[in-house]
Amino acid sequence: MSTLIPQQWVAAQQSGLESFFGLTNKAFEGFEKLVAFNLQVSKTVFAENQEILTQALSASNPSELFALQASLSQPAAEKVVAYGRHVHEIVSGVQSEISAAVAAQGQQFQRDAQGFVEHLQKNAPSGSQSAVTAWNSLFSAANATYESANKAVKQFVTTASAAQ
Repeated sequence: MSTLIPQQWVAAQQSGLESFFGLTNKAFEGFEKLVAFNLQVSKTVFAENQEILTQALSASNPSELFALQASLSQPAAEKVVAYGRHVHEIVSGVQSEISAAVAAQGQQFQRDAQGFVEHLQKNAPSGSQSAVTAWNSLFSAANATYESANKAVKQFVTTASAAQ
């Protein structure tokens, strides 16, 4: 009996583990970016609040306090929008990287599965054509299901991105 199939299975398992750890690393990189960004924002907000508090304490009458408050509302709203936009960019970037990696892994799985079925067809003992045909049907159905799910996910991501 050929050891080609067990070797292929081991290689596929190793590839799957490498992909899993690669995706996990991408997720952690995104998390690190978010943490670094939030630390930067926190430092900036702290410094700005210190300056605002200093200005408020140096105000000599209530009208200066109201003027200070009025002058801060528009920049604060703009900063909130910019913050949300930057967080969205980080998350979208990580999502795109992970989606691309998952798509590549799915395509590799399809190629490996097709190779497995072809190997079965070439090396099947006589009288086992029905089993090989069943395997071929199973993988064809799995590929069709994967393609349908992939299209649905892409459509959902496109719709969700457009809504934002």
